[in-house]
Amino acid sequence: MESFKTIAVFNYLHETVVLKHLLEQEEIPYFFENEVTLSVMPLYSNALGGIKLKVHPNDFEEVQQILDNLNNPLKIV
Repeated sequence: MESFKTIAVFNYLHETVVLKHLLEQEEIPYFFENEVTLSVMPLYSNALGGIKLKVHPNDFEEVQQILDNLNNPLKIV
């Protein structure tokens, strides 16, 4: 896991739930740094630098696409 790099930072645990599902669905190895600590002490988020999504550099592009799709506003036709 030492070679994993941070690709995104979240302030709250609930922001990671859908992303976890999508990453597992695509079978992309990942982990969230500070996830457990902030689930117990959420007010420490700023002090710890938030919940950091770490992925292998080989998966950066695919994960970035997933993050971009999550951040796009819904388009109603």
